[in-house]
Amino acid sequence: MTGANEKNDRVDVEREALLSFLAQQRAFLLTTLQGLDQEQASRRTTASELTLAGIVKHVASVEDSWAEFVRDGAPDVDYSSPKAQEEHENSFRLIGEETLESTLADYERTAHETDAYFRSLPDLEVSQKLPAAPWFPEDASWTARDVLLHLIRETAQHCGHADIIREALDGQKTMG
Repeated sequence: MTGANEKNDRVDVEREALLSFLAQQRAFLLTTLQGLDQEQASRRTTASELTLAGIVKHVASVEDSWAEFVRDGAPDVDYSSPKAQEEHENSFRLIGEETLESTLADYERTAHETDAYFRSLPDLEVSQKLPAAPWFPEDASWTARDVLLHLIRETAQHCGHADIIREALDGQKTMG
C-alpha cells in the first residue's frame, strides 16, 4: 500500500505545484490592473488592439476552454471561418454590458473552477486528442499536465503584454 500512497502524494505535489505557478501568473496579470478604472483598463496604449481588460477577458476564456477540452475533448471548430475569427477577436474586448468589474469577477470564478476541476482529476494523465489546427501537430494529444503547462505559458505571455500596456499607460511596472 505504501507504493500507491507515494504515487498519489507525487501526483498531488506535482498538481499543486502547477496550480501554484498558474496562480502566481494570474496574480501578476491582475497586478497590472491595480488602481485603474474601466476607462483606463479599456484604453489601447500600443499599436495593437490589446487592452488590459481585454487581456483578462481573453485569459479567462482560454482557461475555460482548456478545462472543457480536458473534460470533453476538442470542439469541432473551423478556425478559418469568419465566425471563429470574430469570436477570437471578441475574446480580447469588452462587449455590450461587460465591465471591468464583471470581467474581473469572471476571471476569479474561472480560476476557482479551473483549480477545482484539475484537483478533482485522479491524476494528470487524462488525455484528449488536440483539435485539428495549423498550430498543432496532426493526431497529437495533450494530457491534463500539458494543459496546465500551456495555461501557465499562455498566462505568462499575456502578463508580458499587460506589463507593456500598463507601462505605456502610466509608467507603472509590475516588477522592478
